[in-house]
Amino acid sequence: MIPFVLWLQNNNNSLDSEQSFCPLKALTGFPCPSCGITKSLVYFYDGDWLKSVSFHILGPLVVGFCLFIIVLFAVELKTKKVYFRKWFYSRKLAYFLAGFLIIYHIIRLVLFVREHSWDEIVKQSIWK
Repeated sequence: MIPFVLWLQNNNNSLDSEQSFCPLKALTGFPCPSCGITKSLVYFYDGDWLKSVSFHILGPLVVGFCLFIIVLFAVELKTKKVYFRKWFYSRKLAYFLAGFLIIYHIIRLVLFVREHSWDEIVKQSIWK
């Protein structure tokens, strides 16, 4: 709901310069693995898919996954059958997603440190 409400209030891409909602980023100045998801969803709702992916690559996938789950649950309620349950509890899938997120986050951190000076990183934290 929060990304949708922010999307309704997003005037002239004002979220680009807004402070992050992430407590870890506020404390350290460095983004956490999920930093940017909210802004990514807002720009996805706005139709700016490139900007959405630039904030977080998994943002559009979150929207697609949520829509898929809603349809899947509706079909399961209608047919009284369970589909894809073994996929949701798959240890291999969980390890793959965790590995992907770790690698993606390391790449984002390296790029973040290259693009920002230490003064800029500290300014993004509460230690301004």
